Amino acid sequence: MKDFTIGKNDAGQRLDRFVGKAVPLLPDSLLQKYIRLKRIKVNGKGSRRDYRLAAGDLVALYIKDEFFEAPREENSYLKIGTPRVDIVYEDENILLADKKPGVLCHSAGVWDYNTLIANIQAYLAQKGEWNPHAENSFAPALCNRIDRNTGGIVIAAKNAEALRILNDKIRDREIEKYYLCAVQGRPRPAEGRLENYLFKDSVRNQVYVRDRSEPGAKTAVTEYRVLRSKNGLSLLECRLLTGRTHQIRAQLAHAGHPLLGDGKYGTEKLNRSYGEKGQALYSYKLEFPFPTDAGLLNYLRGKSFRVERVDFAEKYFGMTGLDL
Repeated sequence: MKDFTIGKNDAGQRLDRFVGKAVPLLPDSLLQKYIRLKRIKVNGKGSRRDYRLAAGDLVALYIKDEFFEAPREENSYLKIGTPRVDIVYEDENILLADKKPGVLCHSAGVWDYNTLIANIQAYLAQKGEWNPHAENSFAPALCNRIDRNTGGIVIAAKNAEALRILNDKIRDREIEKYYLCAVQGRPRPAEGRLENYLFKDSVRNQVYVRDRSEPGAKTAVTEYRVLRSKNGLSLLECRLLTGRTHQIRAQLAHAGHPLLGDGKYGTEKLNRSYGEKGQALYSYKLEFPFPTDAGLLNYLRGKSFRVERVDFAEKYFGMTGLDL
C-alpha cells in the first residue's frame, strides 16, 4: 500500500489520470478495475474515476509493490494489460513472433513499454510460463532484431538454454532468413547474387556500398529471385548469406532497384507516387537446417516457418497467400 497527499499542483486532476501519472507501470485496465473494487481510495473511501482531486486529499493505493518501481525496460511488461503478440509458432522453449512495421523490438534510448519484448514477456507472465519473481537473472529474450520500419519473424527464447543455443546458431549462420521486398524496376537476371562491400557510418546510421574492398568495409552477400513483376515494381525473395546493417536495402539500391518506401536508400519520387513511407521489406520466412547438434532444440532441425501474409505483397502483386 502507498498513499499520496494531494498538493496544489496536483489538485483539479481526475483521480484516474493522477494515478496513471503517479504509477506509470500500472496498466490502464487494471487501474480502472482497482477504482471499481475500491482498492484505490480517496480520504479512506471508494471514489469515482472522474472525481476531481482537491488539495489535501489523501489517495491510498492498495496495489502490489512491483507497480511502484521506477519504469525501465526490464519491467515494462507490467504496464501491458492485454499483450499483443502475433504468434507464428510456439512451444515450451521458443516463440516466433510476427513483428509488424512500426513496432520496436526494444526501447530506443527512452522508456517505451509497448515494445515487442515487453509484450512477449507480459504474454508469458500472464499465462504462467514465466514468473519474474522466481528468477534470479533470466527473462525471456529476443535472439534477433528487426528494424522498426521492417516487419517479420523475431525469435524469442523462453529459457536460458534455448537462448544460448539460438544465439550460437545465429552467430554460426545455422538459421536461414528469407525476406520479401518490393523494388523499383525488374532486376536482371531474374535470379542472382549481390556481392560487394558495406561501409557503415555509425553517426548517420547509414551504410555505403563499395564494389571493392577497403579498410572498414565488410563483405555483404545476398541471393535474390524475382517472384512477380507488375506496374513497374518487382517482388523479390532475398536470402541473406551475411547479416550486415541495412544490407538488402543498400545493395538493391546500389544495383539500381531501390525498395519501395525506403526513405534512406530509396527514391523520393517513387515513394511519393505510391504514398509509401516505410520500406517494403519483410522477414517472412525462417528455416532451421541445424547442420550441427542443437541439443535441447534438435527437434527443430529441418523445420521452416513463415508468416501468413505480407501487406505489400498483397497490395501490389495480389498475393493473398505466401506459398512460394
